[in-house]
Amino acid sequence: MTRALLATLTTAALAVGAAAGVPTPGPTDRTATAEPATYEAQAVHSHANFSIRADGHAGAQSFVTDDDELHTVGAWVVSQSASGQVTASVRTELEDPTTEIASAVVDIGARGGTGLGWLEFDLDGVAVVPGEEYVLVLQAHGTDGAVQWWGSRSAVEGALPSWNHDRDHWGGWVEYGRGAAARFADWHLAFYVNDARGVSSCAADNTCWREVTPAQLGVQPAGILGTPGRPYALSGFETVGARFVPGSSVLELASGRLLHLPAGAERPVVVGADDPGAAAQVEESRRWLASGRVPGRTQDEREMAARALLDLRLLLQDNGSVAAAWHSIWRYSWPRDSAFTAVAFARAGFLEEAYRILRFTAGTQRADGTWEARTLLDGSGPPDSRPWQLDANGWFPWATWQYLQVAPDEQRAAALDELYPTVRAAADFAAASLDENGLPPARPDYWESSYPATNLGTVAPLLAGLRSAGAIAEAAGEDDDAARWFSAAAHLQRGIDMSFGSIGYQRTVVRGSGKDSAVAWLAPPFNPADRGVRTELDITWDALVQDTGGVQPGERWGDAMTWTPETMFFALAWANGGQEARATALVDWLDEHRTEVGAFPEKVDPAGQPAAVATLGWTASLTVLTLASVDEPMPVPPRGPTVDDGGAGEDAATVGAAGGAPPPAGTLSPEGTWFALAGLLALGAAVLGALRRRRAG
Repeated sequence: MTRALLATLTTAALAVGAAAGVPTPGPTDRTATAEPATYEAQAVHSHANFSIRADGHAGAQSFVTDDDELHTVGAWVVSQSASGQVTASVRTELEDPTTEIASAVVDIGARGGTGLGWLEFDLDGVAVVPGEEYVLVLQAHGTDGAVQWWGSRSAVEGALPSWNHDRDHWGGWVEYGRGAAARFADWHLAFYVNDARGVSSCAADNTCWREVTPAQLGVQPAGILGTPGRPYALSGFETVGARFVPGSSVLELASGRLLHLPAGAERPVVVGADDPGAAAQVEESRRWLASGRVPGRTQDEREMAARALLDLRLLLQDNGSVAAAWHSIWRYSWPRDSAFTAVAFARAGFLEEAYRILRFTAGTQRADGTWEARTLLDGSGPPDSRPWQLDANGWFPWATWQYLQVAPDEQRAAALDELYPTVRAAADFAAASLDENGLPPARPDYWESSYPATNLGTVAPLLAGLRSAGAIAEAAGEDDDAARWFSAAAHLQRGIDMSFGSIGYQRTVVRGSGKDSAVAWLAPPFNPADRGVRTELDITWDALVQDTGGVQPGERWGDAMTWTPETMFFALAWANGGQEARATALVDWLDEHRTEVGAFPEKVDPAGQPAAVATLGWTASLTVLTLASVDEPMPVPPRGPTVDDGGAGEDAATVGAAGGAPPPAGTLSPEGTWFALAGLLALGAAVLGALRRRRAG
């Protein structure tokens, strides 16, 4: 096995060990107790403590039980071997095999070889003396790779010794915490006797040893289950062989039992297939899905959309914040991700959820009309000092306008009344940020990094936002606001044409910054697109596509990963540009790269396996929007009265029903004019150069 596999198994076991939630109180002095205290379990398994691969290695754990029979012993074992067996021996004297009272063998090779979990050994109820100290010895034989007994490296109150046999290093058995191994006093193996771990068996909490491949462990979490606003992050270990009960967030395990999160619980429980609590959750989820419109033309597409919507429902909190994903640094609310989620809910007919998100985002707007890059889920402020991002001033008006296109009249009027002040503050700041060339200042964007030059990931959403704000103002009867914001949008469009357009829509206004997937935001459903932008979509795709079949954020991106949101930018643009086949091909690609339980990963590694976190809400939202757009293209914010043709748009086969108007026959678009001018200048420079060379000759 490779070191990469070891690192992957280590990460997974760390995650599962941390999830165990077993306290590790302070140490105690064994010598202060006349008799060994009962010590029947130590459930933390966060570190690879001992190799148990024969012939030179083994591990042992002292224990005391108050039972009079031993039915089961368990140990957390991680295997990188494709073959072999693990033997458990219970003795009264560690170094004397003749004192063995029971033993059992588990063939890990027959179970798949490579894997991890609680390895249980059946001891057939052998009689023991309550209060007496015994030793559990584990050793692996016939293996072709590492086999390790994992445990804790923190102090455990009342712990009895863990023993390591390393023939080359120690010369035999050594007690950790004493003698030569005194510095390892806090190393304790993970084990249990009978039901001392608090469950009847590892099957009761879905933690039994199982075959696990690196592909299944490369994404953490590998999916989420739970109830609305209360997700539980599933490790790759927990999802092996599992699938969601269709139309629900209840997981069916390989055993046929169910894993679900009861109301008010912090952790999921394993229940029977006929459990009424799990059944009630399944039915509630299905009723919710039926109350909206799950997009998709095929059963597979509808299943994919349903999974996306259900996961988004879990990530959406009661207050309207939306976690980007349910893990670590993703457990915050980004205005950008929230905008896409709100529109996805709206287009699927879940207007309450969509509006809840818009209200939360409006409530987190700063006094100057901008937003922090991300906020805590309770809305109290940012989690750190990450610089604010200007693109939110475009995303919020765009999302609000999209919501207004599908909301019933009464809800539309209420939303206009409540959200208009936020739209006004956002659009006024965006308009005021434009310089004399029509461009905003350099600010971080979806790459989450600062740049010295204005970037495409900011100007494209600002253009969509100013146009959306203008259309919202018209609907609200605020004609002066509408004129001001449409004028600013036209100014920004000219700036984009003259800068980004002149160098092939690269990441920044600086030539050589490379192609950027944000070019898709200059096309529907964000902005009307002319033929130049549509052509650039294809050119950018070709520049960014990886061997995996998806794209990276940009040509100057710094790793080898494929990113699913950026790939779906193109799917959404093509779905709204009359290229349904290309859009659905990317939906199929994403489907093939979901996790084992159908969650949507943020990334795909170079080997084509899901990576980073799943579900990523942004990718789930883009999936819903793409499938909905294949059925019916989304509306596109208008250019404004000074340049709009009344909504005629271009031919739906090339730009979508809501696209912008083509230039009149015999004329050039603004982009075309600039390209023609640039070509003439280049030609003139070439002629002058030739003349100089001739003179020099």
